[in-house]
Amino acid sequence: MKSFQKYLTLFTLMLISQLMVAQYGAQKRGDYYFGQFAYVKAIGEYEKMIDKDFNTAHAHQRLAECYLLIRNFKKSLPHFEAIVNNTSVSTDYYFKYAMALYSDGQHKLAEKWLKKYKKYNKNDSRVRRFLKDGNLASIVFNSRERYDVTPATFNSPESDFGVFARGEYLYFSSARKDLVNGEAYGWNEEPWLDLFKVKSDNPNAQPEKLKGDVNTKFHESSLIFTSDYKKDTVIYFTRNNYYKNKEGYGAKKEINLKIFSAIKIDDEWLVNRNLVINSDYYSTGHPYVSPDRRRLYYTSDRPGGMGGTDIYYSEIHERGRIGPAINAGPIVNTEGDEMFPYVNKEGRLFFSSDGHVGFGQLDVYSTVADKNDKIIDVINLGAPLNSDSDDFGFFAYEDGITGYVSSNREGGLGSDDIYEFEFTPSLSIEGFVTDRVNNQPLDSVRISIVNQKNESIIGEVLTDANGYYKTFVNRKSNYRIDAVRRTHPHKSVYINTFTTPLTTKVMRQDIVLEPILDVKLLADLNKIYFDFNKSNIRPDAALELDKVVKLMTKTYPDMVIKLEAHTDPIGSHRYNDQLSERRAKSTYDYLIANGVPKNHILSYKGFGKRMQINHCTGRKDCSPAELELNRRTEFPIIRIKGGSEILVKSK
Repeated sequence: MKSFQKYLTLFTLMLISQLMVAQYGAQKRGDYYFGQFAYVKAIGEYEKMIDKDFNTAHAHQRLAECYLLIRNFKKSLPHFEAIVNNTSVSTDYYFKYAMALYSDGQHKLAEKWLKKYKKYNKNDSRVRRFLKDGNLASIVFNSRERYDVTPATFNSPESDFGVFARGEYLYFSSARKDLVNGEAYGWNEEPWLDLFKVKSDNPNAQPEKLKGDVNTKFHESSLIFTSDYKKDTVIYFTRNNYYKNKEGYGAKKEINLKIFSAIKIDDEWLVNRNLVINSDYYSTGHPYVSPDRRRLYYTSDRPGGMGGTDIYYSEIHERGRIGPAINAGPIVNTEGDEMFPYVNKEGRLFFSSDGHVGFGQLDVYSTVADKNDKIIDVINLGAPLNSDSDDFGFFAYEDGITGYVSSNREGGLGSDDIYEFEFTPSLSIEGFVTDRVNNQPLDSVRISIVNQKNESIIGEVLTDANGYYKTFVNRKSNYRIDAVRRTHPHKSVYINTFTTPLTTKVMRQDIVLEPILDVKLLADLNKIYFDFNKSNIRPDAALELDKVVKLMTKTYPDMVIKLEAHTDPIGSHRYNDQLSERRAKSTYDYLIANGVPKNHILSYKGFGKRMQINHCTGRKDCSPAELELNRRTEFPIIRIKGGSEILVKSK
């Protein structure tokens, strides 16, 4: 029988453990999808957490953000409502909630939350930008993230654009007069574009043309590396084609683009294929192959599109055959021009467009996809990556932090120039606050993030029931984290974000607090009063003593105390000494009867009327309420943790 009970208990524990792992797995998957911009997939996992009542505050918070980012503002509202009044929530969510309300037409309520947000973030210009721009989702996405751009050192006075990085080299297109021979291209009187490479780690390196027959007297651009079905390295690139053998850029219909492939033989790139998706009657160019080599993306103005040029893709079959063209759909393509597709390692599509609302002409956008990889929205990457001119040819390294974009913005060296970018993702700081004595989480700890430079508070949150906090910080700053709880002394922790790598999006800072050695504070205790001339435990006193029992048996089970009882000043010392002794004894008996170990109460003693806490000397100079203040019990702490004694003088 005992064996059966043992195995039943073991089975139950295993089942509970499996359920907890499954619930945590949903959170882990949800957080992963969220970090990869797969918001619809993340929604499914966070909804599982809510169904299982597991870490619902985190799930509601992320669901609110997911729905906001995919522009389903109405569905975000109930999740914001579930968290926004929680004092542990970062004030950033006041702003996000306000924007969701604004989009839903609830302008008065939105104004209320915007004002509340501004109260805690006086110097944040996002409120003004939002009211001015009105582009809700783009502002949310870029609220704490940005791209810094600087011109590449190898730009020329002519056109340079379209970087692809591989190994130690950058590959790009250029019309630089010093290295390109032949007639000028009539459109801008620059030479025709050729394909170049330059060493990426040497700012003084000189570009050189690719060897072989990939460069001709006409245009070549948009080179990318990939592999064929035999795993051999090949390149795809764009070359112009001429309708009815006409050369030069006259009417648009007289010239088209085609995608070609080339293989490397004896250090030369030799063209070996004209892709089947090409045509003499429309353009197909700007290729990009997804990292898994299953899909080829490109730009085309073929019949049946939605605008000038659209983004298309073709499936790449196992033996290398390229399937028919599939339009990327109306979420991506508009009545304008969409071009220069790029796909990161997570399968997220980036492209340029002048048909979506943006900063200028061509802007760079990214897509948001659902759990089936169906594109459901696009997001403008914001300034300064985008400008009021054409911005295109986006390429990022695998880390997503650095890369290149091309632009004809003012201040460049040529008509088109290449710019390096560095992406600064948002940085948050999170952690758990625990009690040093019992290692238990501490809720309701006020966490203030203080900028050491000017002592300004940039964020405040309260820890949740698990002792968890999270708030956003800026990079390249020195901060002091102040942790305050009435039961624990103030503690400050110092951090700096100057050396935090850009790949780090979350900093971890756990905080351990020492408890204050005061039973009244630790148990949230009101005064324990006795009726005049009585020593029995009143019902209200019993409620307070129950708090002491919990403190000594659950919260700090190693705590050792003394009991001290006091009376009001009415009567003789002998009378009050005896009365206070009886009150101390009745308090002691109550605590012992309710589970406090006898050896955890070192002594109980009555002090009579010798330690008054106010000016009272009798009924003549004190009211009944003032007299009652002196009829009290106190609990000096002798030890709070096993093995180490901490002495506190009696009051």
